[in-house]
Order: sequence, then C-alpha cells, then structure tokens
Amino acid sequence: MTTPINKHVKSAKKFLTDNKMSPDQVNIDKICSIFLDEMGNGLSGVKSSLMMIPTYIETEENIPLGESVIVLDAGGTNFRTATVKFDKPGIPTITKFQKFPMPGTGDEGHVSKLEFFDRIADFMKESVSDSSKIGFCFSYPTEIFPSGDGKLIHFVKEVKAPEVEGSIIGENLLTALKRKGLDYNKDIVILNDTVATLLAGKAQEKQYESYIGFILGTGTNCSYIEKNSSIGKLQNLDLNKSQAINMESGQFDLFKGGLLDLEFMTTTDKPGEGRFEKMLSGAYQGPLALFVLKKAAEGGLFSDNFKTFILNLSELKPAVMDGFLNNPENSINLLGKFCSIKSDKIILYTLMDQLIERAAKLTASQLAAVVLKTGKGDNPTLPVSITADGTTYYKTRSLKFRTEFYLKEYLENIKNRYIEFCHIEDAPIIGAAVAGLIQK
Repeated sequence: MTTPINKHVKSAKKFLTDNKMSPDQVNIDKICSIFLDEMGNGLSGVKSSLMMIPTYIETEENIPLGESVIVLDAGGTNFRTATVKFDKPGIPTITKFQKFPMPGTGDEGHVSKLEFFDRIADFMKESVSDSSKIGFCFSYPTEIFPSGDGKLIHFVKEVKAPEVEGSIIGENLLTALKRKGLDYNKDIVILNDTVATLLAGKAQEKQYESYIGFILGTGTNCSYIEKNSSIGKLQNLDLNKSQAINMESGQFDLFKGGLLDLEFMTTTDKPGEGRFEKMLSGAYQGPLALFVLKKAAEGGLFSDNFKTFILNLSELKPAVMDGFLNNPENSINLLGKFCSIKSDKIILYTLMDQLIERAAKLTASQLAAVVLKTGKGDNPTLPVSITADGTTYYKTRSLKFRTEFYLKEYLENIKNRYIEFCHIEDAPIIGAAVAGLIQK
C-alpha cells in the first residue's frame, strides 16, 4: 500500500530518474573503469581529461628527524608561514606560525610581479634564517619541474596579480629575498594542496602500504603515488622509484552526468571545464541543487506558492541546504520558512538528499579508481591511507558517511582492497614540510 508520504518520495525520485540524475543510475564499477583508463592515458601522454601531473616528489624517502624546514602555504585569501620539524615520527612541531592576506586579494586591487614576490619575502622575515629548505604549498595550477620549482599557469580564487602568471615561483622568490637583503641560499619545492595532503598522511607514525591525498572543498582533486615505470610521458626517470602524481581529477569528463547536469553546465562560466567537480564540489553544490529544484517546480512537483518562491530564488547556499536537511521543521531556515506544506517539504528533502547521495557515489567512484591504480591495499593489516581534506567533504550532511559506505562496499567486498581514512589538521602545512625535508 502506498502512503501519501511514499507517494511524494516516489514522485521526487521518479523526476530524478527521468532526468538521469538519480544516485541509482551511478554505476561505481563502470565509472571506476573509465577513470582508470583516463589515468593511464594521462600518464602515457595520450589525450585525456586527466592531466596526471608529475611532481618529481619521491615518496620513498624517510622524513629526517630534528631538522627544521620553512613552510609557505598560499591558497584562497590567506598566506601562511611557519617553521616545522619532526622530533618524533608522525609528530610535527609547528613554530613561528603567521597568517597574512594573500597578495592580490581583498580590496587592495592588482599587485605587480615585483610587489607579489616582495610581499612574500617580507612575510618570511621571522623564519627565513631557520632553514636552507623551503616547502611551498602553492595551490594554483602550476607546471612542476624536475628541480622542484614550478611555473604558474594561471591564478584562480580571485588573486589579482596577472604579471605573475607564467613566472617561475621559487626562482622569483629567491630573487626577492636577495633584493630584501635576506638569506636567499635556499632549496625550494613547489607542490599543490592535494599532494601536500598526501604527504601529511605519509608523515603519520602509523605505516600504510600506500598513500592518497583527497580534497573535496570548493573543487575536488586526488593525488597518489605512481611507479616511474608507468609514467610513459616522461623520459630519463629512475624506473625503480615512484613519485606523487597530481591528477587534477575534477576535470574528468567521460562521465557526462544527467540531463540536468548538461543543462546546468551551460549556465556556468566555463561549461566545458571541471565537468566532474560540477556534480559534487562545494562551489557548485548549491547552484546545481537550485537548478534541479527550479526544473522540478516547472514540472509541477511543488505547490503554487512554493513554486513561485523557488523560481524567484536567486541563490542557494550549501549551508542553507544543510540546515534544512538537518532540521526540516526549522522555520528560521530560508527553505524551512517558505516550505510549510507537507508534500513540498517531503519532495524538497528527497530531491536534495538524493543529490548528496549521488555526490557520495561519484566521490566513491573517483577514490576507488585511485586505490585500484596504486595496486596496493590487498592486506587488511596494511591498508591504503586516504588523507581527506575540504569543508564540503566534512560538513555536507552525511556525504562523508555515505562515501565511506560505498567505498567499503565496493573495494572491500568486491575488489578485496582495504583503506583507512585519515583527517589531519593543518595538512597543507605538514605536507609542505615533508616535501621540503625529503628534497635532495
């Protein structure tokens, strides 16, 4: 017997199924297989939506104890500096921690290339004499060189410093230190936040068979450890060694998504870019949900009053979604305030909850592929470590739980692979310290 409640749930799920947006239509095994093919293509230099960027960071090296390293972390609106050392395995000591506004952000307007690097040199005054090594977590698209330095491709996150694009980061920073009369005899390693997250996992006292860095925040990305012998697009590598690979996995585009995904992407700034992350990451979670809700309203799923409200709503923030899903009866919440009819509330809840369920299955598909690509984790006493970072992953209602459920169900029960999730505070700082310390 179908109750009125079940009727509303079914109508919401049917709407998603008809538009190929249902989590039931996400085949983890199939997506995982396609992901693996794209990873192989990216490593070989064949056309691929995955960049598979080599980092030249060899992770077999042990972390030296008692040695200090200067750490820089550039990302978003903040620039952080610190001095880090490991006195015991897995236990970092962070001193001289400072936080500054990221040059070229906020209300200051554009900064020149000279101003950008001089500003960073000024940030380092307190710690510049602490070490001859620098680990620089630079969370912008960057081409990495075998030397450990890197060339900025372009800025994102509203950094207004166009003259810096195309510049060699470490080289220009050392020049700025010299210009300021500071100690510039340094070795610098540039890495992004996903690789730093991986290395933070490797810095733990507990040993794992392999390590993965995973971020689900504004966007999504993964890094993992790959054998040099599998990186066909690079020459003159030591084939007996391995290195961290930055996948840029948010750009994966061979899973096309549903009908509403395709429509929604045409409304974004760059419709052809970041297709995968537009289905699950924090920057698009609210806009995609609102797009789906408007289509549902146009399709007659809601009452006239709530339809009018949804069609006139210009923005839906993830925090508002979470607030409603956590407590649908809370009239202070924007959605709860205008969603007073029982049928509207059930349909609204089901649509948004199912989108999160789908995001969890897509996230699990991505991570499953990376775990399988490592070729590790078949021993339950020595699993693969997944160090996860990002507010979307940890704060979106039930996303973390569901992702881990689907991963366990697929990897452990079907593929006989074992994993363990880790959450490490200040992962970019710790990971950048590891990179700086193990450089040669």
